[in-house]
Amino acid sequence: MTPLDKIRNFSIIAHIDHGKSTLADRLIQTTGGLTAREMSAQVLDNMDIEKERGITIKAQTVRLEWKGYELNLMDTPGHVDFAYEVSRSLAACEGALLVVDAAQGVEAQTLANVYQSIEHDHEIVPVINKIDLPAAEPEMVRKEIEEVIGLDASRAVMTSAKSGIGIEEVLDAIVERIPPPKGDREAPLKAMLVDSWYDPYLGVVILIRVIDGVLRKGQEIQFMAAGTKHLVDRVGCMRPKMEILPELAAGEIGFITAQIKEVAQTRVGDTITDSKRPALEALPGFKEVQPVVFCGLFPVDANDFEKLRESISKLRLNDASFSFETESSAALGFGFRCGFLGLLHLEIIQERLTREYDLDLITTAPSVIYEIHMNHGAATIELHNPADMPDASRIDFIEEPWIEAVIYVPDEYLGSILKLCQDRRGIQKNLTYVGGRAQVTYELPLNEVVFDFYDRLKSISRGYASFDYHQIGHREGDLVKMNIMVNAEPVDALSMIVHRGTAEARGRGMCERLKDLIPRHLFKIPIQAAIGGKVIARETIAAMRKDVTAKCYGGDISRKKKLLDKQKEGKKRMREYGSVSIPQEAFIAALRMGDDT
Repeated sequence: MTPLDKIRNFSIIAHIDHGKSTLADRLIQTTGGLTAREMSAQVLDNMDIEKERGITIKAQTVRLEWKGYELNLMDTPGHVDFAYEVSRSLAACEGALLVVDAAQGVEAQTLANVYQSIEHDHEIVPVINKIDLPAAEPEMVRKEIEEVIGLDASRAVMTSAKSGIGIEEVLDAIVERIPPPKGDREAPLKAMLVDSWYDPYLGVVILIRVIDGVLRKGQEIQFMAAGTKHLVDRVGCMRPKMEILPELAAGEIGFITAQIKEVAQTRVGDTITDSKRPALEALPGFKEVQPVVFCGLFPVDANDFEKLRESISKLRLNDASFSFETESSAALGFGFRCGFLGLLHLEIIQERLTREYDLDLITTAPSVIYEIHMNHGAATIELHNPADMPDASRIDFIEEPWIEAVIYVPDEYLGSILKLCQDRRGIQKNLTYVGGRAQVTYELPLNEVVFDFYDRLKSISRGYASFDYHQIGHREGDLVKMNIMVNAEPVDALSMIVHRGTAEARGRGMCERLKDLIPRHLFKIPIQAAIGGKVIARETIAAMRKDVTAKCYGGDISRKKKLLDKQKEGKKRMREYGSVSIPQEAFIAALRMGDDT
């Protein structure tokens, strides 16, 4: 049993791609957690997507030994979609390493997580990474940390995680500056559930931080928020390989397994206690994770529906924050309506389904949760799918979710960024300068952001802008459902909820795109965007024509007219009874390009 004053629990805070996982690798290597032969790049990122994109999706923990101290490192996700998971990981620690890229400086996500860390009363150790890059300006970054965040950076540790410079200094700083955990080993068991994942052999593996008491194998535990009881069959820690331990005591971080079959039963932030001698109250800060963005996932080949159901169920085993239910569409057949924490989460799930389960998918345009207030004091409805929108005459008003976004951008791109936010119905709240960069705070409707706002932001600023947001509640908006009709038939998969002010431009853009994507038929095809009964945009695909007068030569003009009239009748009849087959590629392209007006 390690004495409390010899334990240090810390996490690493950084923006995406500032070298967090590389620094974790070096710390593991320096403390002898893995031999050189077992070492691989980004040890703690065990998904292919994590390694390729340089992002962390699941929190990981590793126990290191350094000069007689036990160091527990929490590798947290760096993206805004996983903000709640980050807050729980930070709550399990007493300190944090703030990693800032010496070439890029402080970015939006760094700030968001640092402020969370400060709220948890953490001791923060600034680490300036990548000092060996030609573009590195460590002194400027040191100043920026002091000006922007207000932390004393005079003792910031200078490192290059890739080259292994300054790693021992980082370990010494952790031991010296981060306080040991507090906790009473004699008190009733109280542990925080930090994260969990599914292992095909062990069931659900639960990552925990013991606050008070001791947790042993064979103990019956209770989840206070979920109310379920389980028998612990394995207790251990990650080094980063699993190591079985006899017990985990107050102040320690490790894992347990208890023959739990579904990750959904283990909610992040829940309090674990002893069922025979329970704690009096749960740990603060627990909340249910709610999906924010919804979209439909349909298999390109209708025969893959069962395979998709199976694949989604398997993914759900590992990711409780992702929800799904079946839905059917006249145009796309059977599929699932899925809920995600944000756009990155949506992209990751989609990519994992495509890669790990070999599925070709069509994703409908992402939408958010709207609150629809019905007439005459009737109930309020939550709308996830634009196709389910009730009749406009029954609606009193609609509320949509809004976010507060903080954007950091170099001065030369500021004008374009302000225009982008203005075009997306943004309300500017603040504009300040931090060194050579502007910090803009905007309030924006979430449905304007979920399409391609992030991509546009990156392309306008050549990748230099960083963006962080949090939700600030629902507000009333002049929103309407826009239907897309092909040959007078509404295509439900393309319907979307838009603001009345931008509906015409969005409708025109969609019609123009579909005109290029749908192949010509033997009859004329009108493509229309409509709000209720009013058509707001139209494009027409011309018919493929056969020259019926080719065989008619000489004689009176009435002979040609007769043949053309006969053809016209046939075309008219065809338009009435003919069905337009929209190829799957057209759907994919139309939905992918979503919104570029």
